[in-house]
Amino acid sequence: WVLHHLEFKWSQLVVSLSGGILDEEALLPAPQNISILSTNMKHFLTWSPVTVPGETVRYSVEFQGEYERDYANEIWIPISECSLIIVTQCNVTEDISATVPYNLRVRANLGSRGSKWSTLKVLFNRITTFLTPPVMEVSADGYHLLVKLEDLGPAFQFHIFYWRKGQERKTVKEISSVVHLDTIEAGAEYCVKAQTYVEAINRSSNFSQTQCVHGSIWMTTALVSFVGFVVGVLALPFLAWKMSQIFQYSCCPVVVLPDTLVISLSSLLFLGCCIFTGRKRLIE
Repeated sequence: WVLHHLEFKWSQLVVSLSGGILDEEALLPAPQNISILSTNMKHFLTWSPVTVPGETVRYSVEFQGEYERDYANEIWIPISECSLIIVTQCNVTEDISATVPYNLRVRANLGSRGSKWSTLKVLFNRITTFLTPPVMEVSADGYHLLVKLEDLGPAFQFHIFYWRKGQERKTVKEISSVVHLDTIEAGAEYCVKAQTYVEAINRSSNFSQTQCVHGSIWMTTALVSFVGFVVGVLALPFLAWKMSQIFQYSCCPVVVLPDTLVISLSSLLFLGCCIFTGRKRLIE
């Protein structure tokens, strides 16, 4: 009986150990190096891949906000766009919708097998997102100082600083990505720099590099040339008439006769009458 009891206990121990080994083998390794990359209010959860030779491992992601953690029994909310995905990153931008601490976790899946959840070591708050200076292009558009800024989306505004060299700086707060800043003078140098601003987190980026442009001189030259052309066109008929008068005077000058040589119409008629009467008498 003692021997039988020992055999029974031994069999239970073997079954227990083998079951534990099978449970451990059923678990996949948990994803490692969980981190979140956040730039310009775009947030991505990333992790190292879990490798199983000859198999495709999938991943699922869940998040927990301040409300879920403090008022909803610490529930976790699955991210549908990142359920059973094969890539090792998840765009969580739409789920991080408030400026509060968030926790995120990910686990690996292979068929009916799964891993333990891997969680962020530090809670994430979108206020820590890295804001980059805007990509900017400055030009002189005719008589306007024109600035084109990178379009980062509706959540972004821009603080633009511009000045004419040697004068006080001016500030403009803009939403648009294309801005006419000021009327510029020909030949003067104007400089511009800008920074990105997000009202939702009340933070600004560093300034972009300062860019300077000169007011266009050719515009002034073109305007002067145009005015000269119009004046020339309007003055041309007068000059032509004047030249014709000078030419006529040079070739056929007008000679004024003395009064003694000027015959009036009445004298001319009287002279003709006398000649006619004399010829008539001679014929008779």
